[in-house]
Amino acid sequence: MTTPPELRAPVVHIEPHGYTFDAPASLSILEAAAFAHVRLPRSCRNGTCRTCLCKVVAGRVSYRVEWPGLSREEKDEGWILPCVAIAETDLVLTAPEAEPIEPSSAPPRSGSARRF
Repeated sequence: MTTPPELRAPVVHIEPHGYTFDAPASLSILEAAAFAHVRLPRSCRNGTCRTCLCKVVAGRVSYRVEWPGLSREEKDEGWILPCVAIAETDLVLTAPEAEPIEPSSAPPRSGSARRF
């Protein structure tokens, strides 16, 4: 039985690498990526340093903070800050500096990244 789209977590696809992971509303995109063993560039984790800046190719996000460190023009061009962004829909993001995190010897977690 498949989960109805309105009940499942959005799926994030990272280009150009092909990493894919679930991004539940309880996690920022940066946190969801880390749980799925994908490292996105990061530093402050509060939307001010812009280290995690990446571009949305498709989909929609909302923010944990009222005004993240982006100009209106940058938002209009599709730039987001994954450290404070929540996936509202399935997303395709361009993040060339993303890389896999080597999993520890612990058993794999639900929501681990998939590569296609």
